[in-house]
Amino acid sequence: MRALVWHGKQDIRCDQVPDPRIEHPRDAVIRVTSCAICGSDLHLYDGFMPGMLRGDVLGHEFMGEVVEVGTATTKLKVGDRVVVPFTIICGECEQCRRGNFSVCERTNPNRRAADMVFGHTTAGLYGYTHLTGGYAGGQAEYVRVPYADVGPVKIPDGLSDEQVLFLGDILPTGWQAAAQCDIAPTDTVAVWGAGPVGQFAVRSAILLGARQVVCIDRLEDRLSMARAAGAITINFEQDSVIGRLNDLTDGKGPEKCIDAVGLEAHATATIDSMYDRAKQAMMLETDRPHVLREMIYVCRPAGVLSIPGVYGGLLDKIPFGALMNKGLTVRTGQTHVNRWTDDLLRRIQAGEIDPSFVVTHRAGLTDGPALYRTFRDKQDGCIKVVLKP
Repeated sequence: MRALVWHGKQDIRCDQVPDPRIEHPRDAVIRVTSCAICGSDLHLYDGFMPGMLRGDVLGHEFMGEVVEVGTATTKLKVGDRVVVPFTIICGECEQCRRGNFSVCERTNPNRRAADMVFGHTTAGLYGYTHLTGGYAGGQAEYVRVPYADVGPVKIPDGLSDEQVLFLGDILPTGWQAAAQCDIAPTDTVAVWGAGPVGQFAVRSAILLGARQVVCIDRLEDRLSMARAAGAITINFEQDSVIGRLNDLTDGKGPEKCIDAVGLEAHATATIDSMYDRAKQAMMLETDRPHVLREMIYVCRPAGVLSIPGVYGGLLDKIPFGALMNKGLTVRTGQTHVNRWTDDLLRRIQAGEIDPSFVVTHRAGLTDGPALYRTFRDKQDGCIKVVLKP
């Protein structure tokens, strides 16, 4: 079969690889009908995440049709149409029973390496590093889905792929980012980053009843998409983010702040961003945490920082004194996808949200390598790429 394969930094190829097969009674094999390139994939493309090996199949946002099931997979049958969450869950461990699916205790076969790096393992993830299991991903014609009796989300008739595909990652990621803010009707919610996760965080905060939602980015096509949802926007290349947020909140700052950017913040004109890039070039720092610093500084005392943006390693010059003295609450983590999918699927069916609005580019797998660069460089108005194997 064909799949998008990692061969090194900024080297993604569409290769022929072996077809997946049932390896365990709880497995299923899915024929992929749609998959997507995620912002988290760009961290692999740019070489910021450790644990990648040449030949790894990429992709953690995919859906398709069940073509084979293991003997213990009674939830699914051949022909079922499913979205597969990017977090692989067993459904049985203590964390899964608590709904903390992204830290499932059983699904990472490389847990010893993850324990060494993170202190404790996280769940296995599709198409990501060997620190999260080294599972083959979904930017492919077929995928083996382990623990298929608990993870996949069955899709009812009448919904297109693009309406439901993002249930596997960016829609619940944006929703969780807003939900863990505990939004009150009087709140101002500021969202840094108007990429796909930021767009869903904006819409989620609005659905959850925020008084006003502010979105911060530098690209007009992304800011206009946020404005279309009802957000106030700030172009950080034209205006002072801190000044504008203080103006919008009578000098008090937003109560809730969401970092939908993560480790590759693109601010270039600030002293701290130049410091980060210099330290990164000398391999003295792994991530660029400009957004985190700005959120800590501007957030209202006793506010909440919600961090769905991915960080991979070590950060420098974090103003922890401000964080502590202002009494800020920090909530972060990979998304507990299955905690949110039933409610979000209901909202899609009810017409409360149509996630397909975020798609700007559609192509086949063979165009995938070029579209990685287009997406990374934010060319051609690219916000979200969907591939049709």
